Amino acid sequence: MLKVNGIDVFYGDVQVLWDVSFHVGEGEVVALIGANGAGKSTTLRTISGLLRPRKGTVEFLGERLDQIPPYRIIELGLAHVPEARRLFPEMTVEENLEMGALKPAAKARRAESLERVYARFPRLKERRRQLAGTLSGGEQQMLAIGRGLMSLPRMILFDEPSLGLAPLLVEEVFNVVNDIRRDGVTVLIVEQNVRQTLAVADRAYVLETGRIVREGTGSELLDDEEVRKAYLGV
Repeated sequence: MLKVNGIDVFYGDVQVLWDVSFHVGEGEVVALIGANGAGKSTTLRTISGLLRPRKGTVEFLGERLDQIPPYRIIELGLAHVPEARRLFPEMTVEENLEMGALKPAAKARRAESLERVYARFPRLKERRRQLAGTLSGGEQQMLAIGRGLMSLPRMILFDEPSLGLAPLLVEEVFNVVNDIRRDGVTVLIVEQNVRQTLAVADRAYVLETGRIVREGTGSELLDDEEVRKAYLGV
């Protein structure tokens, strides 16, 4: 479904990614793990068109994403739930959700999608008239995920969805990831919570200083001695 082929990505003159290649198959949960500054968020921003690679290609369902604007990428069925939520704090919960359904196909099914999101996250329905900026951290994360789902994606990118959340809410976030996969949506997830991420991932890639250095199934990397030492404190 997604093919990242040998991309080099820069911020100005500073190179952040070197020859990064990986793929995500339809229906999979695939994880990108690595330390802070490894280039994980940069990879997601490149896939969703917010950054352009200087070398290499990004393809989704056979179409080159590195040659089209971000709004077209959303129309193709790829959604991005960014790090730190990136909500519209002075808009209500429902207005934020509606902002996720601006592409024509999603707008035509907006009412149906709203009910589906509210069924998944009942707390959001209770607070639908409340300003997003007044929600708790966990509620804001649920809203960010709900906004992504409003675009009716075939694939969704998660960037640190459990960041800053209490342990019970972290568990809920990973339950949501599993639910989304069961609904037929493919998932690419970037997460610092390596143990739980590898537990839900079909496959994973390890990114170190802008390069892919390891790959395998979630269970293989959980048992990998170097991964355990570097990321699991074992």
